[in-house]
Amino acid sequence: MSYPIKKVLTTSKTVAIVGLSAKPDSDSYAVARYLSDHGYDVIPINPSASEIMGRKSYASLRDLPEPPDVVDIFRRAEVAPEIVEDAIAIGARAVWLQLGIVHPAAAKRAREAGLMVVVDRCMKREHERITGAAVPPRGTCQWKPSA
Repeated sequence: MSYPIKKVLTTSKTVAIVGLSAKPDSDSYAVARYLSDHGYDVIPINPSASEIMGRKSYASLRDLPEPPDVVDIFRRAEVAPEIVEDAIAIGARAVWLQLGIVHPAAAKRAREAGLMVVVDRCMKREHERITGAAVPPRGTCQWKPSA
C-alpha cells in the first residue's frame, strides 16, 4: 500500500502530537522539536502537562480551538481508534501513526472518513528522507508508547 507521506509532509503546516512528552530526552519531544525547527506549528496533546516546549498543551484533540492538518499519534496502538475518531470529529486532514504503531481498523476508518493516513513511520525520519535533511541519530524514533 502506498502511503501519502510526501503529500502530508509538504501540504501540512500544523501537527497535533497526541502523547507528546514534556521530557526533552523522549522521542516524541525530539520529533516535536525537529518538526518545530523545520517550520511546522506543533500542538502538544497531553492531559498531564499544561505546557510543553513553551506551547500550551491540550488535554485532547477535541479541546483544540481549530483543527490541525495532521494528528501525529505517539500512543499505544490499542488507543488509536479513539484518537482517529477525535481526529475525524475535529476535521483534521491526516493521521500519522508513529513508528511501531499499527492498527489496521483505525487506519481503515480514517481513510473511509477521507483522511490521509500514514502508519508505522517516523514523521521526523520521513521528513529527513523527503527533504534530504541530516540523518538522525540511530536511537531517534525508537520510542516507548505513553499510557
